[in-house]
Amino acid sequence: MKKMAFVCIHNSCRSQMAEGYLRALGNDQFEVYSAGTESYPKIKDKAVEAMALDGVDITNQYPKTLDALPKEGVDVLITMGCGAECPYIPTKHREDWGLSDPSGGPLEDFIETRDLIKEKIIALIKQFA
Repeated sequence: MKKMAFVCIHNSCRSQMAEGYLRALGNDQFEVYSAGTESYPKIKDKAVEAMALDGVDITNQYPKTLDALPKEGVDVLITMGCGAECPYIPTKHREDWGLSDPSGGPLEDFIETRDLIKEKIIALIKQFA
């Protein structure tokens, strides 16, 4: 089973959406992780709402820091595009999705970001399943 991790600064929005979609669409083919380079108290309410509008419940997820990732590394590491400089995390494949952060914006911005993440998750599943 491939290990995939999504990393951002706060692990409160985009990386949480990615984690939620891979869990929902990946048919248990992957071990899924998300983490932030800085701690944060909770997932953004609008991220939870945007995901719920597409039928994905991420209310049981919570922000985590990089120490939540497997010490031995992951197979695929995706950074969200928030300028997060990650310390070295062993991985076989790394890419940056370059997504702008919808935090502080209206729900529509979260929905737009959610839709981009969903497209990328579907492509990622096809690539690594």
